[in-house]
Amino acid sequence: VKMKTMTCNQLGGACEKEFTADTFDEIADMSKAHGMEMFQARDEDHLKAMGEMQELMQDPKAMGEWFENKRKEFENV
Repeated sequence: VKMKTMTCNQLGGACEKEFTADTFDEIADMSKAHGMEMFQARDEDHLKAMGEMQELMQDPKAMGEWFENKRKEFENV
């Protein structure tokens, strides 16, 4: 399996930090952990990005489509 890299920005975040993993689920977990760190650090840009993600989560259909698009993007990296 080829390791793949996506940035925080590509995953709906607010910076160019890179995450590298074998699977999309691993990358999603790394991104989530980074998001929690940034949340605890009260990083303004990340808090804004999280607010936008929370709005998206209000619509399960939109959230599902977003996740599928990110999964496809990961597959094509």
